[in-house]
Amino acid sequence: MTQSPAVRSLGRFGEVRIGERAARTLTAELARCDDRKAALLVGAAPDVPVLPAAIDALLPGDSLTLVPAGSTSSAELRQHVSTLGSWVADRVRVVDTLAEADAADVVIVGEALTGTGEEARATLDSLTKYLTEGGVLSVATPAGPGRTSGAAAELDRQGALHGVGVDLVLRNQPPVRVHRLRFTPVSAAVAARLAPAYRPSSVPLTRDMHIDSNGVAAAGIALGLAALARVARPKSKLWLVPALAAAPVAAFFRDPERDVPEDPSTVVAAADGRVLSVQRLHDERFGAGEWLRVAVFLSVLDVHVNRSPVAGKVVDYFVADGGFANAMKPAAEHNVAAYTVLETEHGTVVVAQRTGLIARRIVQRAPIGSLLARGERFGLIRFGSRTDVYLPADAADPLVGPGDRVIGGSSVIARWR
Repeated sequence: MTQSPAVRSLGRFGEVRIGERAARTLTAELARCDDRKAALLVGAAPDVPVLPAAIDALLPGDSLTLVPAGSTSSAELRQHVSTLGSWVADRVRVVDTLAEADAADVVIVGEALTGTGEEARATLDSLTKYLTEGGVLSVATPAGPGRTSGAAAELDRQGALHGVGVDLVLRNQPPVRVHRLRFTPVSAAVAARLAPAYRPSSVPLTRDMHIDSNGVAAAGIALGLAALARVARPKSKLWLVPALAAAPVAAFFRDPERDVPEDPSTVVAAADGRVLSVQRLHDERFGAGEWLRVAVFLSVLDVHVNRSPVAGKVVDYFVADGGFANAMKPAAEHNVAAYTVLETEHGTVVVAQRTGLIARRIVQRAPIGSLLARGERFGLIRFGSRTDVYLPADAADPLVGPGDRVIGGSSVIARWR
């Protein structure tokens, strides 16, 4: 069997293992789209989790083309597919080389890139021509230092130019970073047909409750400090302070699953909390016209994971400098804030993540060009803070008022006319 250059330049499976969590991350873009779509998996093998993850993501009407990995023959791969039943066999096609594949909406590289920067660039160049207009290329690279000869740096560079999402998968051996790249424009209307993306940044505790990776790190630091204090001063009870703080710190970063309303005319809350104000105003930063702003205050007891209130495409993101006043006070208008601007079918929508008296850290995980489904996680704010949603005033009617409690991703705060 003669392999294409794209397959030959990939790292071998024995060098970097792609585990189930990384596989699910690689195939996330395929799993979230309900439209009929074509997918291409380059570097497929029967014993690697990426293949079953891609097959599990298929819906009726979807198709999947497989290009064998370097250690796998096309005959072996066809035999494996045939054992999975007629439903899979009817939707999955195996080709001998990449040159035989057709263009696809989602292209997944089943092996981590571990070569030089030049090899990585050649691989990406050879794969982009198999993407349809607006298609997404999903590829992983080892995240640890010294694991590649330049491929990781090249993917970071490509991500800065074409990235629509990146996830660090720590629960992999070794940890990998999954990049999603889009090289051609896509309409914001596509976002309305997407389900919220799978995010490995949350560590599952139960089926309905996760902890954001920030919480895992914070709890780990607290426990580390407790261990150091115990070693440094074994007769002191000082170590109990950070040890007892680990659980509530982790709980602050809890990330529960939410049921997003199916009605496409609804606008959902971007965060848990209490509505501070609902007002009409002008803000030339977002364009001419009047805006309907719904401001929600998050106490330290609320879930601080932020979700997109609408389906749309991220077209801008900027941070405004300011102070750190109490988020419940009028002075919070001038606090440090991060603004995510979305293009939607109903016009421009803006989500402002504002710092507060205690909150000093804003996390935003949706780069410009990415598509967000309604209710999809896109960031968080550490400790007490405020989240504002700006809607075109002539296109939406508010359904909440000051004092109302809202649940991020579930509570309807407005409805499109």
